[in-house]
Amino acid sequence: MSRDLIIAVDGPAASGKGTVAARLARHYGLPYLDTGLLYRAVGLAVLDAGGDLDDAAAAEAAARTIDAAHLEDVERLTGREAGEAASRVAGHPAVRAALLDYQRAFAAQAGGAVLDGRDIGTVIAPDAPAKLFVTATPEVRAMRRWKQLTGRGEVIGFEDMLADILRRDERDAGRGAAPMVQADDAVLLDTTEMDIDAAFDAARRIIEAARVR
Repeated sequence: MSRDLIIAVDGPAASGKGTVAARLARHYGLPYLDTGLLYRAVGLAVLDAGGDLDDAAAAEAAARTIDAAHLEDVERLTGREAGEAASRVAGHPAVRAALLDYQRAFAAQAGGAVLDGRDIGTVIAPDAPAKLFVTATPEVRAMRRWKQLTGRGEVIGFEDMLADILRRDERDAGRGAAPMVQADDAVLLDTTEMDIDAAFDAARRIIEAARVR
């Protein structure tokens, strides 16, 4: 590659951004970081310590202990409890600041990297040459997450899942610290009517167009 290929993939919960990002990383042979797992790990660390997710100091302290080893229990990290906890602790500016260096260092690896999250293209890697904002309707995203969680044995009704999605969207977009927003130079990818193969193919074509610019 003539320059480092940093691919920033942002978007709301259950939009398909993580699956798309992981496949892009495999396709281009790049390291991949799901930054949402960092916030999920922080949230679970606070809960495991008996702390309050709304306690900014406790959440910041937890964030400063997070490393790659905390991201290994993917089953627990991708559960509903972790998702809700992540959305709450991510609103604390001190938590975002504590995790900033980790994410920027990952993005700065020689050759490039793929990162997905809520603020990759706007805060973590604003100079990334390739940026996607992956989204879908709330109903479709809720159905995807509902199928994922119920398939693992979690008990939740679809309407409750939709309410969760809408609540997280509002919290992620409305927070003062690094709100979820599409970067001005990010390409919008709406996966509402796409399966994962179609979404990946569309994303790959967007990346290829970015590489030749």
